[in-house]
Amino acid sequence: MAALLPVLLAHLLLLCAHGATASAAATPPPLPILPVPSYAQLQWQLSEMALFLHFGPNTFTDSEWGTGRADPSVFAPSALDAGQWARVAARGGFGRVVLTAKHHDGFCLWPSALTNYSVAASPWRAGAGDVVAELAAAARAEGVGLGLYLSPWDRHEPVYGDTVAYNEHYMGQMTELLTRYGEVEEVWLDGAKGDAKKMNYMFDAWFALIHQLQQRVVIFSDAGPDTRWVGDEAGVAGYTCWSTFNKSSVTIGHTTEEYSRCGDPFGQDWVPAECDVSIRPGWFWHASEKPKNATTLLDIYYKSVGRNCLLILNVPPNSSGLISNEDIQVLQEFTEIRHTIFSHNFATNATVTANSVRGGQDNLQFAPSNVLENNIYSYWAPQEGQTCWEMLFDLGQSASFNVLQLQEPIQLGQRVIEFHVDILIDELWQTIIEATTIGYKRLLKFPVTESRYLKLSIDSARADPLISFFGVFMDPFSDKYNLENYDKRTNSSEVIMLRTGNAAGNRSTAAM
Repeated sequence: MAALLPVLLAHLLLLCAHGATASAAATPPPLPILPVPSYAQLQWQLSEMALFLHFGPNTFTDSEWGTGRADPSVFAPSALDAGQWARVAARGGFGRVVLTAKHHDGFCLWPSALTNYSVAASPWRAGAGDVVAELAAAARAEGVGLGLYLSPWDRHEPVYGDTVAYNEHYMGQMTELLTRYGEVEEVWLDGAKGDAKKMNYMFDAWFALIHQLQQRVVIFSDAGPDTRWVGDEAGVAGYTCWSTFNKSSVTIGHTTEEYSRCGDPFGQDWVPAECDVSIRPGWFWHASEKPKNATTLLDIYYKSVGRNCLLILNVPPNSSGLISNEDIQVLQEFTEIRHTIFSHNFATNATVTANSVRGGQDNLQFAPSNVLENNIYSYWAPQEGQTCWEMLFDLGQSASFNVLQLQEPIQLGQRVIEFHVDILIDELWQTIIEATTIGYKRLLKFPVTESRYLKLSIDSARADPLISFFGVFMDPFSDKYNLENYDKRTNSSEVIMLRTGNAAGNRSTAAM
C-alpha cells in the first residue's frame, strides 16, 4: 500500500491541474445531442419492466392462435381477479401491465359496441363483465401504468379484408379503449396478418389517433413510432444497443433482425427497443407448461434492461383468471435476487475523481461524485473539447465483485460509443471489461475480481460523454462465467477479459 500512495497522489495532483476556479455564475448544462426521448418515452424507460398478460379464449381452449370461431361461452374464468394481477406486477417491480384486450381471434375483453364477439356474449359476470375496466382500476390502485394490445389481425370480424371498412372498425375499437378507461401509457400492436385475405393496415392514421386520444402514451410496434421490437421473442437485445434509429429504414412486419437488435448510432429518431419474452414456453397459459426459473429471468434481465431496453415479461393468467402460484413463486424469487444483488453497491461511499469537470474541478454541478446518485438528472460532465475521458473510483477498501452498472442521462441523448473499465492490481491497471453503448442502463457481468480502485475510460463518444451512475455489485446467483464457453460471435462488442496491457493501463500509470 505504501508503494501505491505516491501513484494515487500523483493522479490526484494531475486531476487538480486540469481544474479551474469555480465562477460565481452557474455553468449551463451541455447541449443535447439529437435525437432525445419525449416525456412519455422517458417515463417508459424509467419503468424498466412491464408485465404482459395474454388472456382470452385461447386460455380455455389450450391454444396459442385462436381461429375466431370458438364459442364465447368458453370464456368462463371462475375467480378472475385483476387486483391480483396488478399486485403481482407492483410487488415484482414492473412499472406497467399490458393486456391483450383483443388477440388474433378477435374476441374482445371489453364489451365493444362494434362486435358481438366479446365478454358481453360470455357467461362470465353474466355478460356484464369488462376485463379492461377491472384491470384499469386495479392498476391505478397499485400505482402501475396500463397498456393495451389490440391485434390488427382479426380472424372473426367479417369485414376483415375490406381495407376501408376494417380500418374504420379497428380505429373505432381503439377509440373505445382509449376513451373509456382513463390514462393508457402504452399501446401494443404488430403487423400480424394471416389467412388468404389481403389486408392493408393504415398505421399512420392509427398512430395519429392514438396520440390524439392519449397524451402520455407510447406506441410499440416492429418499427415504432415510439418503441421498437428488439427482433426476437427471447428477451435478448444486441450487445450494442442504440435507442437511436431510422424509422424510414424499416416497415411494420418487415424488419432486419440485426438493425432492430442494435439500433443505429446515426439514427435520426429516438425509438428504444422493447424485449418481449414469456415466462412459459407459450404466450397463453397451458396446464402442461412450467415457468422459467428465477436465475433464467435474471439472465434475461441482464440482456434486456441491462442493455438499454425495457423488458416486457409475459405472465399469462390461468383458466381460473389468476396468475398461477408457481409463476408467482418464480417472480418473488426473481425480485428477491435482484434486491440482494443491487441493494449493496460497493461504490456507494467511494471517492470519485475525473480528469476534467465541466466548469472546473470545483464545480459541484457536474462533479464526478454525482455518479454515485441513482438519478439520471444528476451527472458528471467533462470539460468541453477533451479527447480523453477518465474517472477514478476509490472504494475505500478492497471488494470482490462481478457486476458493473453504468447509466447515461439519456434526456440529453445517447453518447457513449465504446468504453472500458480497469482495476488496479500490483500498481498496474488491468482491463476487466470492454463494451459498447450505455444508454439508460448497462449491466456488465464478468468473472469475480477483487480491487479497491477502478477506472472508467470512455474511448469514443458521439459528443462529450455524460455519466449519471456507476455502481459495483456482487451477483452470487448467476452461473460462474466459463470464459471458454463465452459467446464469441463475430458481432459481439462486449469482451470479457483480465488483461495487463501496455496500452491504456500503463499509459495512465506513466502519466501519474
